[in-house]
Amino acid sequence: MIRAGIVGGTGYTGVELLRILALHPDVRLAAVTSRADAGKRVDEAYPNLRGYVDAVFRAPDASALAECDVVFFATPNGTAMRMAPELVSAGKKVIDLAADFRLSDPAEWARWYGEPHACPDLLAEAVYGLPEVNRETIRNARLIACPGCYPTSVQLGLLPLVEAGLIEMDHLIADVKSGVSGAGRKAEIPILMSEAGESFKAYNVAGHRHLPEIRQGLARAAGREVGLTFVPHLVPMIRGIHATLYARMTGEAGDLQALFEARYRDEPFVDVLPAGSHPDTRNVRGGNRCQIAVHRPQGGDTVVVLSVIDNLVKGAAGQAVQNMNLMFGLAETTGLRAIGLYP
Repeated sequence: MIRAGIVGGTGYTGVELLRILALHPDVRLAAVTSRADAGKRVDEAYPNLRGYVDAVFRAPDASALAECDVVFFATPNGTAMRMAPELVSAGKKVIDLAADFRLSDPAEWARWYGEPHACPDLLAEAVYGLPEVNRETIRNARLIACPGCYPTSVQLGLLPLVEAGLIEMDHLIADVKSGVSGAGRKAEIPILMSEAGESFKAYNVAGHRHLPEIRQGLARAAGREVGLTFVPHLVPMIRGIHATLYARMTGEAGDLQALFEARYRDEPFVDVLPAGSHPDTRNVRGGNRCQIAVHRPQGGDTVVVLSVIDNLVKGAAGQAVQNMNLMFGLAETTGLRAIGLYP
């Protein structure tokens, strides 16, 4: 039985981890921490977990995590990098759902996150936890950088084209929409229902923190630097990401549908829809799946890929558990077979 700990159990990704791990047949929740709610029962904060999670929030210190085999960080950026070195040295496996270990260049990390990286040596060891790319490396990792929600949807949508060398790499466009839960569980005016409801807007057009992560992943696949315009949008729904991706082909690409189906044929959590499909975010809500459709409008030289995920599951907690399964030699799908909620 894997003894799991969650640091930061009161945010949306933290409670999603609790929901998934509570039903995981090979996991026992050994510790759930929260600085603000220490001493409070978990099911008091989240009544949906009554009867499934019998735990009390503890203060986030090393002693609280001593019995754990794996520690998930569902915390703000900057927390995991300060605690991970001690945990890794103690033999714990660490899976960070924030951005502390996603960028391989510490200078680039400091540029986007506004402070020096606290453990650049460990940063060099971290494995980027996108199983569809790094499955074998993940199996032997001590430290996993779980991808961001936007980067997951964009990379999975573009990877078949990038890997096959079929598109121009200097002018990629990612037009991506997210539900408000992507902003986290906090009270801020822009994400209040009365502000976000019945409205739709772009934000961080000049540069979103997920931009360097997406560019890094695509560059690794392409073997060269890429040019990417990434524009995120906030839409008035709770869960879900819809990425509309544009690329220009460099020549005759052949059967794009067959290309995508072949790339993801053996991937349990990537579903390539039939030709002509338009995926809905509601069809992956609550599940750990990415649904993809590929189009070539009017038979021209532009390819349009539609990619949808649940930002809290395949974009966060579900993908983290997928990584954990690989790290501990379990079937990758264990505990993650939930079907998307409909409607």
